[in-house]
Amino acid sequence: MNPEIMKLIQTNLPGLRLRAQEPMALHTSFRIGGPAAVFAQPDSVEALSALLALLQGEGLTPRILGAGTNVLAPDEGIDGVVISTRGLVNCERCGDTGIRAQCGLSLAKLALFAQKHGLAGLEFAHGIPGTVGGGMYMNAGAYGGEMVQVAVRTRFMDLSGQIHTYEGQAQGLGYRRSAFMGLPGLVLETEFSLEPDEPEAILARMRALMEKRRASQPLDLPSAGSAFKRPVGGYAAALIQQSGLKGFRVGDAAISEKHAGFAVNLGHATARQVLDLLSQVSDRVYADSGIRLEPEIRLW
Repeated sequence: MNPEIMKLIQTNLPGLRLRAQEPMALHTSFRIGGPAAVFAQPDSVEALSALLALLQGEGLTPRILGAGTNVLAPDEGIDGVVISTRGLVNCERCGDTGIRAQCGLSLAKLALFAQKHGLAGLEFAHGIPGTVGGGMYMNAGAYGGEMVQVAVRTRFMDLSGQIHTYEGQAQGLGYRRSAFMGLPGLVLETEFSLEPDEPEAILARMRALMEKRRASQPLDLPSAGSAFKRPVGGYAAALIQQSGLKGFRVGDAAISEKHAGFAVNLGHATARQVLDLLSQVSDRVYADSGIRLEPEIRLW
């Protein structure tokens, strides 16, 4: 990478938060990943747009990072620019039953905002450890709820800094997929349509779902959530358990003893160990069941 890019950004975009050689392990829930040459965190739509336009002018394609909860960053680091969306967290009411939220807002805070305003429909999102942008990118879901059920309009910023709007079915939301996966750029903000309800009733449902999550998932160890997508006609965790792979490990990367659908970092796992673990588990399950598991984790 051109060593002058840091200086170029600082000169053209003074005030933008930048760090050089920032360890990705500090910004991913797996706690894995080497340094990014440049780590930028815009705190406004205008700053983000200007940064993307500047990078495009230099022929550079950045990587976009939200909460880093579904990402496996490489051990060797990233010889380029990583843009964090965590500075874009505005959330507001729109209309009687709508909420508009920016991409960097955590799904937990989005759900709490809705609850406090007596709006139901986002309870499932409260325990998902990601952001609005990441949630829309992969149509995140849990316990029968998905973003597709409540997302009505999304603004998307392309790599030139221009904004495009996608409504309803144009968002392309399906099981762990969206139209945005095929587009260069990032989800900027999404509008949600919800239903009025008593805040206390909404909070009770959120707490019940969180208790389910705590009881069944290895929340005490670094992970990236579900390691594999749900296969047609079955469940990844059940298939992995049937193959006797609970606790199976490669170095410090392991299949959780608590929930076979999770790959966890036991302390000093590397990205290579996680990749080897996922590959071996997928091969073993395929040999035993004829079903090929596909990673849900985004492999950078």
